[in-house]
Amino acid sequence: MRIYLKLLFLFISIVAFSQNKKGATDFNSSYQNMSDSTKSIKKKTATIDRYRVITLDRDTTYIDTSLTIQKEYSHNYLRKDNFGLLPFPNDGQTYNTLQYSLTGFSLYPEFGFKAKHFNFLEADQIRYASVATPVTELYFKTTQLKGQSVDSFFTLNTSPNLNFSIAYRGLRSEGKYMNQLASTGNFRFTTSYNTSNQQYRANFHYVQQDILNEENGGITTVSDFESGDVDYKNRQRLEVFLTDAKSFLKGKRVFLDHVFRISTLSKSNNLYVNHQFNYENKFFEYNQATVPSTLSGTIVYRFGDSFKTSGINDQTHYNKMYNKFGLTYENSSIGKFRFFADDFRSNYYYNQILIFDNRTVVNILSQKINNLGSEYEYRKNKWNGKFLYSRSITNQSLSNLDAKMQFDLDEENQFTFQYQNINKLPNNNYNLYQSSYIAYNWSNDFKNEKINSLAATATNPWLNASFQFSVLKDHLYFNDVSSVSQKLTHTQIIAPAQYGGTINYMSLKLSKEFRSGKFALDNTVLYQRVGQDEVVLNVPELVTRNTIYFTDYFFKKALYLQAGLIFNYFTKYYANEYNPVVGEFFVQREKQIGDFPNLDFFVNAKIQRTRIYFKAEHFNSLLTGNNYFASPNNPYRDFTIRFGLIWNFFD
Repeated sequence: MRIYLKLLFLFISIVAFSQNKKGATDFNSSYQNMSDSTKSIKKKTATIDRYRVITLDRDTTYIDTSLTIQKEYSHNYLRKDNFGLLPFPNDGQTYNTLQYSLTGFSLYPEFGFKAKHFNFLEADQIRYASVATPVTELYFKTTQLKGQSVDSFFTLNTSPNLNFSIAYRGLRSEGKYMNQLASTGNFRFTTSYNTSNQQYRANFHYVQQDILNEENGGITTVSDFESGDVDYKNRQRLEVFLTDAKSFLKGKRVFLDHVFRISTLSKSNNLYVNHQFNYENKFFEYNQATVPSTLSGTIVYRFGDSFKTSGINDQTHYNKMYNKFGLTYENSSIGKFRFFADDFRSNYYYNQILIFDNRTVVNILSQKINNLGSEYEYRKNKWNGKFLYSRSITNQSLSNLDAKMQFDLDEENQFTFQYQNINKLPNNNYNLYQSSYIAYNWSNDFKNEKINSLAATATNPWLNASFQFSVLKDHLYFNDVSSVSQKLTHTQIIAPAQYGGTINYMSLKLSKEFRSGKFALDNTVLYQRVGQDEVVLNVPELVTRNTIYFTDYFFKKALYLQAGLIFNYFTKYYANEYNPVVGEFFVQREKQIGDFPNLDFFVNAKIQRTRIYFKAEHFNSLLTGNNYFASPNNPYRDFTIRFGLIWNFFD
């Protein structure tokens, strides 16, 4: 992926050089181009509404170069507000999920290895652009010790009807603990096309992604970290379970979504033909050169007995092809009716069949699923609604009912209601996994998961609120099945499990910003409750983020400054632990984490279209002791000073 980064910067440099001859765009006023003093001055105007970012569902926003508190929250590795996610100590590692309502569900069986997918861009996360002039955005942020996090994006319209974009997100971070290096890359290429009369529209993207992590399995002796001993201020001195293990997730995807209107001109009644194509392959590898670990001079086999004495190299392969064909009838008064059929085919496989201990672990799961469905969409006046129902016509029992309504009272008051009922197949790695570790081999046939969810949101000048109530049946999870004797020898054995009971999950999230002159207080509070007979779904009861900050202009309004404090907190709970062999979190019931404050100090500035970020993360850790964790065996981040910027160019 490094070659993509070099080519991308070369391409941007060439384009930027050519752009300098044309002038610059100002969204607030017209701009001048004085390439020849003998020629008359020509004025051009490019307003913000001509710089659009469009989702697959045709939701449109505009490229925004302002500096707000939301931009502070999203200046991170994921490039989005990560409230409800608890990062591991190094950039580029996984996240523990504090807010369960962030969990998404797919009707189809997915690859699995979900702990590795936080920075893996799925098809519906790709954004397409339409711009009046070429646009470049450069993102940079320092990481933990050696390394950097970058994201480069360039887009242009060669004509009003044709857009191209190319982007690369890369990270390399050494980390403060032993065997913790992270190296990731996300290459994206998109193109959008529509005819002048909008009879044909198409969105295409190609994505290539790789996520490499050295895996240390967490620290061996938590008490050494908690002691505050100055000898362990250098985190490299803390013993870890794995010193030469690593995991690698790689994926490629080709995606096309296009629609054709039968009539040449748009009328009050229109008929469309829709097609969506998605071909993707993924690869996960867990590599561990040395099988035994050392804990205070004692030999430990962290994941139990293995078929190999050294050089473990577990590889899982996956590919899928998805086609969706639809016919849409549109009426200007009553909305859109869409009928569709889809074809889903996937292969999840290993290179051999395993037979041992009187059991057989197969080497492949092949799926062929066909669905029929209908969808109704209504947009008129203050109402916006979408209703979808689909059901499989093949042997698998899949169904999806999704109803969503939005009411816009005015520009400041919106209300949304949603109900979803999903009957979904298990992810592949629940049903099949092969490893050199003997206990990490299984071949299962779990029931479908059933999820009923009711959600409501309200946005108004006084308060933003969101509520969710979900009922989960036949919930799948990874469980700690280590015996008492295995736990005494620090052996960690996990296995997939299915909870036959019912889990009731409720969340209420409130957010509000109070302003007084140049000062503001931004608050987000999440309350969660879980009803279950066994401890399966664990979340903290309370999660909060409170930010007090100051904003003002300086130097004749050439500089816009933002400075403040961020307070993060969540109550104690039995947090899930991370297992690198399967790239998943699992349920544990022995150690609670939480109840530690996390204070960040930040100073951000905006000069023209350059936003500069300076942050002292978790500075209170110098005073409040070492009781902060991201999971039971993985500490949270120490005090770190970070610097970054986002630089936009318009031509």
